[in-house]
Amino acid sequence: MRFRLVILLMVLVQTVGALFFISDIVFSVLGIAREPISWQRRELLEIGASIALLIGLVMSVVLLVQSQRRLGRAEARLKRASDAFMEVLEQHFAQWALTPAERDVAFFVLKGFSTQEIAGFRKTSEGTIKAQTNAIYRKAGVNGRGQLMSIFIDDLLANTLAQPKPGEQD
Repeated sequence: MRFRLVILLMVLVQTVGALFFISDIVFSVLGIAREPISWQRRELLEIGASIALLIGLVMSVVLLVQSQRRLGRAEARLKRASDAFMEVLEQHFAQWALTPAERDVAFFVLKGFSTQEIAGFRKTSEGTIKAQTNAIYRKAGVNGRGQLMSIFIDDLLANTLAQPKPGEQD
């Protein structure tokens, strides 16, 4: 909520500053007469508008830096999750004694590709892929794709729930 308020304030400040300068130019170009003001007041208005634009610029930089930090933290978490998933995959694949071809097929199955798509990737027949997926399901002790995926989801959830959150003590 605070983040949105800061962005709104930043846009408002920059808009006011920009509108001052734009309106001044438009009035001059179109020859629209305006109430004359003293040069001191005009200078103060220009300084205020310039400061408003500078404040907006500084706020933009601050928000950009914060966004980059958030993105970096999110990418780090995603990398850890990906590494954890690959570790769980490798553990199960080794435990089930999958062949290299079965490992590839299992990985594609877990990614949600169809038998036809996997056959295209592996440059083999759909029958071969079906035989390999049946061997994978048999070795894993499951009946299909959903159950195969649930093994990994359950392991990842159990691993996540077992780890203390940052700042918590064991």
